[in-house]
Amino acid sequence: MRKTGLTLLLLFALSACAPAAAPATVTAAAPTVETATSTLVPATATETPAPSLTPSPIPSQTPTPSHTPTPSVTPTYAILRGVVNVEKVSCRYGPGAMYLYLYGMLQGATQDIVGRNQDGTWLLTQSRGDVLRCWVKADLMDISGDVMGVEPVHPHIVLPWSPYYGPLTHVSATRNGDEVRISWNALVLRAGDSSEQTPYVVETWVCQDGELLFNPVGTYAYAVTVTDEAGCDQPSYGYVLAAEKHGYTRPVEIPWP
Repeated sequence: MRKTGLTLLLLFALSACAPAAAPATVTAAAPTVETATSTLVPATATETPAPSLTPSPIPSQTPTPSHTPTPSVTPTYAILRGVVNVEKVSCRYGPGAMYLYLYGMLQGATQDIVGRNQDGTWLLTQSRGDVLRCWVKADLMDISGDVMGVEPVHPHIVLPWSPYYGPLTHVSATRNGDEVRISWNALVLRAGDSSEQTPYVVETWVCQDGELLFNPVGTYAYAVTVTDEAGCDQPSYGYVLAAEKHGYTRPVEIPWP
């Protein structure tokens, strides 16, 4: 009995020393969460990108200066004064006595000389303050200067053109040595349209003494013969035209043989 008492006493002492049991707490069951299984990938070393190459600046090429052509020099031409030195002269539409007559001038009349033919034997003149220009033979005027300093101009520069008649037809040319024969069909005019002057003009640029020269020929016939030598660097050529009272037919090029 004594042992039993001691045992009970000891148990009582131990229970007194033990902490009180915590009251049971009812915890709601947490919802089941499916956790995805993670696949572990071994970490790889982070590659440090190679530094991009900064291209060296390409030096701008200074263009080689191109050859600058020497500007052509525009010749300066003179305008001279001329005084008629004979009793009367005819001022014409072209550089030759075969061209149509425009008006006449008396001795002492003064003109500006604004152009010339190739060799300066005919001068394109103009009254000061007027717009009409016409050609005068150079030796019929006293000239204040060198005519070769005046601008050379084309013989057609003031030629009037007919509004009523077409060019001449069947223009042809044949050669016999240095002689070239040029022919064409006649121009039939209506009554009252005749100029009463030289009806046909043959303008040729022919080789003579090694130089190509302007040689106009007037005729009442339907053919002319001109001299054309060998020895020029440029080919010879020419035109045929006819006159009526309103002007000239358009020039027809000669098929030079």
